[in-house]
Amino acid sequence: MNPYGPAVENLIDQFQALPGIGRKSAERLAHYILQSSSDDALQLSRAIEQVKQTVRPCSVCFNLTDEETCSICSDSRRDPQVVCVVELPRDLMAVEAAGVFGGRYHVLQGRISPLEGVGPEQLTVDALIRRVKDTPVTEIVMATNPTLEGDGTALYISNVLDDLPVKITRLARGIAAGSVLEFSNREVLADAMRGRQPF
Repeated sequence: MNPYGPAVENLIDQFQALPGIGRKSAERLAHYILQSSSDDALQLSRAIEQVKQTVRPCSVCFNLTDEETCSICSDSRRDPQVVCVVELPRDLMAVEAAGVFGGRYHVLQGRISPLEGVGPEQLTVDALIRRVKDTPVTEIVMATNPTLEGDGTALYISNVLDDLPVKITRLARGIAAGSVLEFSNREVLADAMRGRQPF
């Protein structure tokens, strides 16, 4: 039982339920809220409420947006023929931060994980297939995470799209520029060797 009472304990529990927040961090956040002004605390509350009421998946790519269509799908300067497939909206943000991709996206809303009970039907794979069939998509860039589940998801999607006239590519993997071989792990070196290119 918290010495400050059940209200503070409940606040700590709510913060602790957030990913990456342990008990100590949750207590620090709770104390921050308690010490901040009522206006500041209520602004945070209103921001959370607004996000929950207005943000939803984009009707085209399933990225998060507060409009029917997200700003990326609405941007006429982006190439609609090249679609980068990612697992989650945060993966989309990571690719965008690199500043080198000029196409559009498709967010799967997860990855196939039989152990967690997630199959293709829980993802937006069917919407991706319809998108490839109904729009002039010429290339799908598979940018799922390089994990067992991510690679399995990419393989499943490439098999499903195999009969359609679309080129399927995968993000290159391997040794980053400026790194040293002796400090690279075995998987990175293996990916680099398998993905070697002409000099």
